[in-house]
Amino acid sequence: MDIKQLKFLIALDETRHFGQAAARCHITQPTLSMRLRNLEEELDLPLVNRGQRFEGFTAPGERVLAWARSVMAAYDGLQAEAAACRGNLIGTLRLGVVPLSSFDPLPLMQRLHAAHPNLRFEMSALSSEQILEHLANNRIDIGVSYLDRLDHERFDSQAFSETRMGLLYDQRSFTFGDAPLSWAALIELPLGMLTSGMHFRQSIDHNFHSRGLTPLPLLQTDAVHQLLQAVHGGFCCAIMPLDGGLEKLTDHLRLQPIENAQTLAPLGLIMRRGAPRSALAEACFALYQKSPAAS
Repeated sequence: MDIKQLKFLIALDETRHFGQAAARCHITQPTLSMRLRNLEEELDLPLVNRGQRFEGFTAPGERVLAWARSVMAAYDGLQAEAAACRGNLIGTLRLGVVPLSSFDPLPLMQRLHAAHPNLRFEMSALSSEQILEHLANNRIDIGVSYLDRLDHERFDSQAFSETRMGLLYDQRSFTFGDAPLSWAALIELPLGMLTSGMHFRQSIDHNFHSRGLTPLPLLQTDAVHQLLQAVHGGFCCAIMPLDGGLEKLTDHLRLQPIENAQTLAPLGLIMRRGAPRSALAEACFALYQKSPAAS
């Protein structure tokens, strides 16, 4: 057994296709199949359900896959730790971010990349539950998520400043004055919202319901980019984080403050507390502590 076989197994899980997994690993499909069969023979377990195409993993295969991810995370962490001991950071910082986070990760990534040019970044949009699960399984290094249900014995965190909300709209379709908008005024507007159950939507609903208001969204979606497209097209307005920089996406968007509009729970950076600790996550935490946003 070697590291490459585990990489092949993980690539097959992520692509769900033998040919695409082989291409990702820069080998031929017959070589991929042969190496995976060698792994099965060594473990004396069937790992992959094979037909004319990939048909998923066996039950033992799913368990071996989980171990393969842990081994690869430890291997990558070892490489990053060794580089950190030499005063450099290498590898890929894996970042998970909840939808409509008020935190803009770009300045942090720019500073890390300037200090460590060999560092790469991988960013995923995940729910708050997925972020904790991925951190626990060492599938991401850093999470940007809500801190209200965080287990502080398992995770370290850095809280951000309070998340305020505003109304995002296209100035070609809507016009408002300079004063902050009231929640009662928003009820009369065509609103686009994330679907119920998403954390940011829960904060919006709470702000309406606590004032005896019931919104009737014109559009609901679980995709932030679709919501932004609808706003930019003048189809609706949307309640968004006030400091997320969304109004800078085009010259026509504007973000108007809303009176007394905050999210229910604080948002922050999260990393796992237990070993193995990610050297990349620790560097990210340390850099954020020194940034103006943390003060």
